[in-house]
This record gives sequence, structure tokens and C-alpha cells, in this order.
Amino acid sequence: MFVDFVPDPELYPFESRWFASSAGRMHYIDEGSGPVLLFCHGTPTWSFVYRAIVTALRDRYRCIVVDHLGFGLSERPDGCGYTITELSSLLGELIDHLGLDDVVVMGQDWGGPIGLGAAVRRAERIRGVVLGNTAFWPNDGLDKRLFSAIMSSRPMQRRIIDDNVMIDRVLASELRVTLSPAEFENYRAVQPTPAARAALAVMPREIRAARGFLAELERDVAQRLGDKPALATWGMRDKVFRPRACLPRIRRTFTDLDIVELPAAGHIIQEAAPGKIAAAIARRFPV
Repeated sequence: MFVDFVPDPELYPFESRWFASSAGRMHYIDEGSGPVLLFCHGTPTWSFVYRAIVTALRDRYRCIVVDHLGFGLSERPDGCGYTITELSSLLGELIDHLGLDDVVVMGQDWGGPIGLGAAVRRAERIRGVVLGNTAFWPNDGLDKRLFSAIMSSRPMQRRIIDDNVMIDRVLASELRVTLSPAEFENYRAVQPTPAARAALAVMPREIRAARGFLAELERDVAQRLGDKPALATWGMRDKVFRPRACLPRIRRTFTDLDIVELPAAGHIIQEAAPGKIAAAIARRFPV
């Protein structure tokens, strides 16, 4: 199924494009020309979250933002498991389809391991890495495993599917005061029915279920991407990926790393500090 929604062109002034992946049709935007920046969203957001960053950079860069299957305007195909492994593989299909080379990959939240999973298999085509409040290693902390267990329980799965709790409670708790009603509605409008929310229900389970993928990814990122220029733009108020826990691991992984702290930002850094993120990317990866 597809979501019957057309974004407001004043809020999302981009041309929609489509790719027929092996699992379903993926929506993406491809704006501007120049060095390639590939942006990967997490959950429960979609490409809309990068709109201000793309607008700031598309005069100098080719900015590509994908909606993972099950999110945004992409298809919700029958038979898709919406696992991080699957979504990463499908992103790789899009990279190959577009023939992208010399790519800077940015990922936030689950977009980090999804993007890096595709990147490590194409390391010779990767120019650099941008990480924003994410993790590419197993989420073994007790708090995250408890969150995964609770949100994977039958009652909470029903709330995610039937009551849209990931948008109306989890996302709203951070963004209601930041966004206009029209902007927030763009997050709700792409998850309008229980059938459209299947991927949202999978993501909490993946905190534990994707451990094998993440353990392999942690090793591969260090071996295949660790010497690439890297940038971490970090919301210092994030309670999900706390800077004290995450930034030292990122420092140990990348030998050529710049860190830009975003003191007022929480987890959804693209909404809290898009201008600072765009400026940091332009400084780190100049045209």
C-alpha cells in the first residue's frame, strides 16, 4: 500500500522520485548538483526531517534523501520485514541504481546503521561519513533493552499500530513545541492508518533483534570506513544516544573526526539545529 498524501510544496519544496527496489517502491528526493550527500532518516521520521538541511545545501551539493520502505511516501509492501538489515540492503540497491560515487553518507537514529550498512559494502565509493545522534554498535545498555522489551510487548505493539503512539506521544514529546501545527501534521499524515504503521512497530524490536547485524557493522565500519573523513553533529541533550556514552566510541572508530556539539538539541537534531548541521557539513566536506 501507499500513503495517500501530497506534502505541502511550501514546506517540502522538492520533486518526488521513485525507485523500484526488490521489495517495493521507494520514494526519494534528488536535489541540486555537485558532490553527493546521501541523507538517511531514523524512526519515526521520514525525508521531511531533512528539508531545511537540503534547502541550505542544494545550491552546492547533490542532496539525496530516501524514505525507507514503510516510512514517508514509500510503499508498505506485503512480505517486507522492515528489519534494519533489509532496509540497509534496499538503500544499497538505490545507491547502485543511481550510480553514486564519492558519496558523503549522513545517518541519524536508525538511519546511522542503515546508511553505514550500505556504505561498508561500497567503501571505495564513500567520500566521508556524518553521524548525528545514532549508534552503529549493539544496543546492550539495560535502558535500551528494557525499552525494546516494553515496546515489543503485545499491548504496546497494539498502541503503536492502533493509536499511533510513536508519533502522537514519542515524537510529539520532543517536537510539539518546536514545530508549527502544519509541520507536525506532516509527520502524522504519512502514518495515517494502522496498516501504514507496520514498520514503526518493528523498530523497537530491532534494538535487540539486530544485535548480530550491529556487531558485524561495528567491526566493518572501523575496518572499511575508519580512515574516511568523518563528522559527528550531536544533540547534547539527547537522552537516547547520550554524548558521554556515544562520542568516545565514535572517536575510537574514526581517525579523522570532527565533532560539532549542538548544546540546545535533543534527539531530532535536524529539527533543532538544521542551519548548524548544514554549515558543519559544508566546512567538513567543501566543494
